[in-house]
Amino acid sequence: MRSPRTRPAAVLLLASALATFGLGPAASPAAAATVPVGSGSYSDTRPSGTSGPTTNTGTPVTPKVTAAARNRPVPTNDWWSSLAFQRYGDNPWSTPMYGHPLTYQATSGGLDVGYPTSPAIVGDGRQYEFAHKRDLTIGLTGLNSPDTKADDWSDWTVTPLWSDGTRTLRTTIGHGSPFVYAKGTGGNAQITTAGAPTVFADQGNVLGITVAGHHYALFAPSGSDWNVSGSTVTAGLGGKDYFSVAVLPSTGALATFTKYAFSFVTDSKATWSYSGGTVRATYTLTTEAKEGSERGTLQALYRHQWLHTSDALTSYTYVSPRGTMKVREGTSFSTTQKASAVLPALPKSNGVDASRLRGYLNDVVNASDPFSGAADTYWTGKALGRLAQLVPVAEQIGETGIRDRMLSLMKGKLQDWFTAGGANEFSYDKDWKTLTGYPASYGSDTELNDHHFHYGYYVYAAAIVAQYDPSWAADSAWGGMVKTLVRDTANPSRTDSAFPFLRGFDIYAGHSWASGHQGFAAGNNQESSSESTNLSAALVLWGSATGDTSLRDLGTFLLTTESEAIAQYWFDADEQVFPSSFGHDTAGMVWGSGAAYATWWTANPEEIHGINVFPVTGGSLHLGGEKAAIRRNIAEMERENGGPAVEWRDILWEFQSFADPATAKSKWDAGNGGYTPEEGESKAHTYHWIGTLDALGAPDASVTGDIPTSAVFTKGSTRTYVAHNHGSSARTVTFSDGKTLSVPARSTASGTGSGSQDPDPDPDPDPPTGNVFQLRGGGVLTTATGGTAGSDTIPSAGGANHDGTPYQPLVYEARGVNGTLTSGAGTTFRLQVDAGTTVGLGQQARISYDLTGDGTFDRTETYNYFATDPVTGWEEYSQARGLRSSTGTLGNLKGGTVRLEVWSAIGNGSSKLQTGTDKSVVVIPFS
Repeated sequence: MRSPRTRPAAVLLLASALATFGLGPAASPAAAATVPVGSGSYSDTRPSGTSGPTTNTGTPVTPKVTAAARNRPVPTNDWWSSLAFQRYGDNPWSTPMYGHPLTYQATSGGLDVGYPTSPAIVGDGRQYEFAHKRDLTIGLTGLNSPDTKADDWSDWTVTPLWSDGTRTLRTTIGHGSPFVYAKGTGGNAQITTAGAPTVFADQGNVLGITVAGHHYALFAPSGSDWNVSGSTVTAGLGGKDYFSVAVLPSTGALATFTKYAFSFVTDSKATWSYSGGTVRATYTLTTEAKEGSERGTLQALYRHQWLHTSDALTSYTYVSPRGTMKVREGTSFSTTQKASAVLPALPKSNGVDASRLRGYLNDVVNASDPFSGAADTYWTGKALGRLAQLVPVAEQIGETGIRDRMLSLMKGKLQDWFTAGGANEFSYDKDWKTLTGYPASYGSDTELNDHHFHYGYYVYAAAIVAQYDPSWAADSAWGGMVKTLVRDTANPSRTDSAFPFLRGFDIYAGHSWASGHQGFAAGNNQESSSESTNLSAALVLWGSATGDTSLRDLGTFLLTTESEAIAQYWFDADEQVFPSSFGHDTAGMVWGSGAAYATWWTANPEEIHGINVFPVTGGSLHLGGEKAAIRRNIAEMERENGGPAVEWRDILWEFQSFADPATAKSKWDAGNGGYTPEEGESKAHTYHWIGTLDALGAPDASVTGDIPTSAVFTKGSTRTYVAHNHGSSARTVTFSDGKTLSVPARSTASGTGSGSQDPDPDPDPDPPTGNVFQLRGGGVLTTATGGTAGSDTIPSAGGANHDGTPYQPLVYEARGVNGTLTSGAGTTFRLQVDAGTTVGLGQQARISYDLTGDGTFDRTETYNYFATDPVTGWEEYSQARGLRSSTGTLGNLKGGTVRLEVWSAIGNGSSKLQTGTDKSVVVIPFS
């Protein structure tokens, strides 16, 4: 979100298919000023006195692309958009671009490349950044290009082009790529380093160099030879036009990278599917063999990806602002996740008093102006969202009159915006191939910012209307305009000539970007991740209400993927991403270079902690998957704020209710009468939300239903199952624990379910107490008991010997542990392992202690491995195998961390490690 309040200088310095939808004429806007779409329309000309994309000085700009790309919709709001959007008139090349692990910046002489590995803390401690710093420049001898243009792109790669009339250079770069693939004519390959390089390997056409502590490999065509002269390294291409450069995780990796040096990536593509409560995605690179026949490659996975893949990974890793990246050898990998839940609203419960709720609802619907004077797309959207949240709530208590008045208000406002020619309209820009709502705000016009934030509210409101009035949502009525907004923001088609594929969503990074131009030294940014997921949830509801399962499944994929990215990169849920020197438990903004404890408009802690929460809807339930992170988040907000929330108390009460509903309810009870709701909230919705979760319990992400519009809540040992059926006939929803729920047509149902159920729900573990820790799936050690038995897969050792050195280990941690060392006692453990029928496997454990939680492990104990038998069944591995090695000494734990790592020391197959029982435990020598 871009707030109307002035952005303080200190904060600004932190960033020194038409066939798909069948919409008739909307694909190619007609010459007429008004383009009809069903009952609605948009304009192909901006309203008088308004602007489209401009430089920072107000000069109109068109996409900076080559002739080959001129007719393709440009994917603005991407990690590399400054290549195509010249926001600053004096920079016709690019601003820094953060591909991870590499960073890039186009200059007149070629492509500057860096690999930042040490974070800097800036902005009075409020921002960490792995800022781009040039290690070397990839170019051609004599290249001096007046600009750089985008020549080609795919899902997460881009090919910029330089030409000075004599020399032409193209490079292909991308997320997760350790390689830069170059094609050049008119000059020799030239690598200019930031300082004189150290050569660690010289194999003629393959050169290994170290620059600024980072290791690079340079690859020229066979028969060529690299020549080093000071900080300039050149090679003749021998009549060929290709060469490549790679950043190495170590000098010892040179042979592996040489294998793939001439397998050039030419395309990147993600595919996804939803079935039975599970989202699957596959990320595939297409390659071309420039020499030989090798078509494989290497790609580095972000944390949100490798946490959810079972594909084999190498031992190679890279540093990034998103935590450790792990390397996959191959052209594709897949992820599997439990789908994030979406509901039109929380269900009816005994935690809400109908009379009191009715009064709050009347306050909203009887307001003199239910839209609070909103004029632009953003604030109109917020007002639409406020009403949309309350429509199902009114119906729950039988207030159909209030429900219908709200629906009428929403329809009227949507239809006003969906009709060209009035005070409000949407206008299509044929150059940028985008739809902008006027009056615009926060750079949605001149910078192409925030379209997904603004339009998500419109799609969400339209989905609620469609739930009650399907005819209104028909393509021939107003649904066509809704889908046109979807095409602008989250187009699933790569062949639509009118709008780009997934404009705002960076499919490999796992989240959206807000800036249309990406014109910042820190890369692109996103502040309000929750307004991004609001669009994804809206797609789920719209697709469900209109029978468009393809769009529903797209929304489920986007929501599920981004929910994990938010947990890791905004909330640091596993405490494995933020540098220890950052000193914060949450980030208000994520940048390409890192993250900031800040917002665009204020340094107030309430807004910093709340900006990634609203709007709180039935699409926000994914936030409840990380309860420990919520507790840390709220605690930090109150510390920074000098007490509980005052300005955004309703948003932060609702946030707390995802982890601790009873605590949130007590805060509501103490202060509900004397506060002003946040602009997109109402007392009606906050009262209903907090009262309902107090009655049902917090969201339980461990169980999923077999339709996206289903959710589970747990209070104590009782689970409540909820589902909304948009269909015209009754259906039975089946949940992953075996429970079923019968749901009438076009209704929400809730209950304790029928059929089998795990006897003891496994809620989010409480902060650790005691000294016996059970293992939980997802890398958790907890003193909580009563878990659900399960297992994690220990990856194969790959036929190599990893005795004493963790290799692709399973990692389990408990944080915030306090304890007094018991004199004379030692660590003990018992772990249930099973190799099935595989012969020759050995599992190994290491237990480490960070006594103060500062990120440094003070004591590490590695135990001899356990040779499992080839008979199916659990075997017990314990400390009795003997201590192989140890470092450091033990002391008292004060907010410390206990870590267990388990890996395959020998063998050529995977095995299992039992979780969720009192038979797999670590016992620490503390009281």
